[in-house]
Amino acid sequence: MTDTETVDETPAARAARFRAEAAARGIPAAEVEAYIRTARPAVYLAEDGPGPVVALTGGNPPLPEGAPAPVAAFVAAVDCAALPPGATDLPLPTEGLLLFFADPDPGSGAVVADAVRYVPAGTLSAERRVDPDGGPDTYRRARLDFCFHQWSWPWREEDDDEESQRAAELESAWSHVVGWRPHWRFQLGGEPVLFNWDPVEVARDEVPLPVADGDEWTLLATWRGEDDCEELEAGLFHWVIRRADLAALRFDRVYVYVDAF
Repeated sequence: MTDTETVDETPAARAARFRAEAAARGIPAAEVEAYIRTARPAVYLAEDGPGPVVALTGGNPPLPEGAPAPVAAFVAAVDCAALPPGATDLPLPTEGLLLFFADPDPGSGAVVADAVRYVPAGTLSAERRVDPDGGPDTYRRARLDFCFHQWSWPWREEDDDEESQRAAELESAWSHVVGWRPHWRFQLGGEPVLFNWDPVEVARDEVPLPVADGDEWTLLATWRGEDDCEELEAGLFHWVIRRADLAALRFDRVYVYVDAF
């Protein structure tokens, strides 16, 4: 499959090919459907990906005139209109920019009122220079293109029991169908990758929601800092949000967690 076909293929078409591959391997259909139900679609962005430009990372943030200065370093600006419809299960806006901010503070997790900003489409914005004296750090500038969208599954411990072996077989069938993800830099939706702790679980433990609320914490985005972030040898920046807050474009209760080793 070519890179263009990988970008353009719909989730339904991939699911059909996955079912056929699993059936050819003798995996029971009930197990395949149970596996699919646990999956969450995600979008992955990379430098020099085959798709359209979706995000710019680092440098100075594009801010509307009169907007307050950010208190954390600018990570990325994501163009929501460049995302394929239905590529995630998140209630993302269909246009405008999502701006992400975070400081390189490993192991930290907290609700941050200004970690994500939404700039509606058509808003006159301009890059605002970061003040080097006392202002937030600046990460390396990079362009991120759409490179892959696929399902992701919750992280699990490696084990030798029969259930884990069957899960590994299902994962193998899936990878055979869609290939392996390229080295991505920014993820929207899906399940989190992690070094140490699951950021969604951390948010649930640190900021429990009322039982009657019916809402849930979910991964909004992950950024691989890597060479763009000189302070960390390897860092994963996670933004976790309540689904209802995202649907309402309310970003004052985003949970930010920085995982590193």
